[in-house]
This record gives sequence, C-alpha cells and structure tokens, in this order.
Amino acid sequence: MNRLNLTKGIAIAAALLGGGLGTLPAQAEFFEDSSASLSLRNLYFNRDFRHAAATQSKADEWAQGMRAEWHSGFTPGRLGLGVDAIGLLGIKLDSSPERSGTGILKRSTSDGRAMDEYGELGLTARLRLDGHVLRLGTLLPSLPLAMHNDTRLLPQTFRGAWLQSDPSAPLKLDLGRFDRINLRDSSNHERMTPVMGGARNVQLNAAGIDASTFDFVGLSWQASDQTKVSWHVGELEDIYRQHYLTLGHSWQLDNGHRLNLDLRHADSSDAGRSNIDNRMTSLGLSYQAGMHRFSTSYQHMEGDTGFAYINGTDPFLAHLVQIQDFANRDERSWQVRHDYSFADLGLPGLKLMNRYTHGHNIEHAGGRGKEWERNTDLVYVIQSGALKNLSLHWRNATYRSNYATDMDENRLIIGYTFNL
Repeated sequence: MNRLNLTKGIAIAAALLGGGLGTLPAQAEFFEDSSASLSLRNLYFNRDFRHAAATQSKADEWAQGMRAEWHSGFTPGRLGLGVDAIGLLGIKLDSSPERSGTGILKRSTSDGRAMDEYGELGLTARLRLDGHVLRLGTLLPSLPLAMHNDTRLLPQTFRGAWLQSDPSAPLKLDLGRFDRINLRDSSNHERMTPVMGGARNVQLNAAGIDASTFDFVGLSWQASDQTKVSWHVGELEDIYRQHYLTLGHSWQLDNGHRLNLDLRHADSSDAGRSNIDNRMTSLGLSYQAGMHRFSTSYQHMEGDTGFAYINGTDPFLAHLVQIQDFANRDERSWQVRHDYSFADLGLPGLKLMNRYTHGHNIEHAGGRGKEWERNTDLVYVIQSGALKNLSLHWRNATYRSNYATDMDENRLIIGYTFNL
C-alpha cells in the first residue's frame, strides 16, 4: 500500500467511524471512558545464515513501525455498544533484495523487494451484555489455540467474531470464529494454512492447503488465587482439530520466594484432509527469589507429525523461543533459563534474560536430528524524565542444528508509547 492509498484509507475509515459515532446517543460513558495511544517501534533485524549452502547469506533490514489505537467506552444500559479502531503503518528505512525476508517488511511478489511502506486499518464493534462481550471485526487474540504474533514490526491480526464471558466470574468462556488472517508483514486478509515444511511432516491432500474458517471454544477456571485450569478445542476447517489443556499453580513460600508450575497438553488430529497427528506435553517449573528467577522445562512431541498451529501465529509452547519452537516430529527438548532484575543494584528498569534450549530425537527425511538455541535479552526502560517509559531492547540468538541451517541473529528495538 503506497502513502497516497494509505492516506485515503485513513480518511475513509475516519469518515465511516465518525458517521457511525454520529448515530449513537450522546452518552458520556462512550466518550469519557475511551482511551487512545500511539506506539512507535524502531526495529533493526539481522539474521546471519551460517551455512555454506544457504541460498541467502543474511536477512538484514531496518524499519519504523507505528500503531495507533482508540478504544471507546460502552453506551449505558444492560446492552452496551463500543468501538475499537487500530491503524498500523510500517516504513522501510533500509533494505535490499538480497537482504530482504526478515518478516518486518512487506515484499513485492514479483522480485522480493521490500516495499517502502505498508499498512492496515481495523475496526471492531463491541457488544456488552451483563459483562459478556462480543467482538466483531479485527481481533488480536492470545488464546492457546491462536496467539497473534507481535515479534516483528507490526502485529499479526485476525478477522472474525469472538465472544468472551464476564471476566470477573471464576469460570470464563471463549467462543468464536476467525475467517481471515493478516500476517505481520502483510496488508492483505488471507485464508489460513497450517505450519508445514522442515521436519514437521505435515501433508495435505489435493483439496488444497488453506482454510476459510477457524472455530474455537474454551473454558478457563480460576480455582483459587494460586490455581488456574483451562481447556480449549478448535478446528482449522477440515485440516486439523486440536484440544489444549493447561494447569498453572503457584506456591508462596515462607521466605517470600515463589514456586510456579506450568503444565500443558495438546492433542492435534486430522479433521479430514491432512495427516496431522501430534501429542504435545510440557512441564515447566520456575523459582522466584528476590530479583532472580530460575526456570527449567521439558517438552515432548509424539505422533506422525509435529505440533499443529496456524501459519503466521505464535504456538502456545513452553519452548517457543526467538528463532525456533522445538515442535518437530518426535522431538524431545529441555530448557534452562535465568532472569534478573537490576533494581536491587540501583538500576530499576534494567532486566537481563539468558536461556538455553536443546532438542533431540527429531525425525526427518535424513534420519534423527538435534538442535539447540541460546538466547540473551537485555532491556532497559527509562524510569523518569522527559523520556520516561522509552524502552531499549537487544535480543541475541545463536541456533545450531545437524540437519537445518545454522543462524546467528540480533534484533535492536526502540519502543515508546504515547497515551493520548
């Protein structure tokens, strides 16, 4: 989308939104409870492919992202109406055809060259009845079955309908349907596909590889302040069906420390035109002691394929890290992690994370494979002054494998949000 078309689109959307608001009763809650923000994200992305046979030596781009959001309040009464609006814009700062493909910029389908800019406008209607909310339009879900991806310049979005029950109740319901997806480096609404390729062994029959709907339902139960249980089931139209169970529990220890447990199990199966067959189980433990947090986890894949999820989204996996997700066919993986806050040393806002993940027993075309990834995250959020809440973030990763392309990666991110 060029600048002229984007400007026209913003003007048209504003006119439509303004016209819609003009028909609403002049209710104070609708406007006075509204909020608006502008988030800026400047991202430099460098991925070095450490393999002699790699078709591209590196992916290296720099871009500026803008995310504007407006959320209204609800009109009064038992049945309330609200509106959300989101505008996304990505601007190229540096790229070239031989270095494109980082996932932060939209590319031309003809020559792979990154476009100067791309954008998206989204509107969402919200209907509230006794605390239950139905959203229709542009959606950014964070569900075990469908987690929107926000790891590059702009977030990936869905289009559809999503009903959430009263969040204050101990038992919560999620029910909905998505009919299109907009990828993080795209401005087009597309049909959905499962993740394929590599050592996943996912195959679809001649009926096609994409789907027009993803239906889901889920229940989340806050059993106590320390325990939460959830169950979700969803289907990517005729491709796969997935059940997902989670259990989270925490223990507050006498010394002020905390122990947390995270247990997950997912069962994915063919829904008519694929070979998807996967059982995933993971167990994670973390121990919080002052400014230190120590974590360890184990993730187990079983079945004829790897873990199933919608292409372009984030899988809800314990071992989803910076580059890989360790979700291949038959893969067994473990992780150790350390997080530290420098607040006790007089540097509030400065945090460091180091993580190592190792996977093995991967079944692929050439036999059994293994892989590992090391990650370092250093982030500083300015705590006071004119630049308060400005964030500076460095993400570093090293990935090595005996069957896939080795990679070294760095991301430099500067972020700031204006509350308008």
